[in-house]
Amino acid sequence: MTSPNVDPRARRRARRALLQALYQAQLAGADAAAMCSQFRQSGALDQADTTFFDECLHQILQTSTKLDGAYQPFLDRSNDKLGYVERGVLRAGTFELLECADVPFRVVINEWVELAKVFGAEQSFKFVNGVLDAVARDVRGSD
Repeated sequence: MTSPNVDPRARRRARRALLQALYQAQLAGADAAAMCSQFRQSGALDQADTTFFDECLHQILQTSTKLDGAYQPFLDRSNDKLGYVERGVLRAGTFELLECADVPFRVVINEWVELAKVFGAEQSFKFVNGVLDAVARDVRGSD
């Protein structure tokens, strides 16, 4: 999943909306196509990288079990004990680390840690940082 001439701000907006959509999917079991339409109509994707949002949302929802398995070895608790925000951040961050080789692993980790700071529990960003760092080393090596 490569995108030439990526606008970092548009990608950041897409990640923020993506986390919100993943939260909604966990909470209400919403369908990816319906959420894409809803997020467009609500304005949540204004000035966002909509292609990135659409592709990531569909693929993350389709491969959530695989993604959970990729970060599970680095958890200090079972996956079902994670909050919806932390699980969404870990799924999306792991997806980017696995499928978006054009995005440097440090950028992936930083972006998702920042979202965990905004939306997650008070200190969850430290947990997210540690897990995504371990996943990055596992799937990308020392980059």
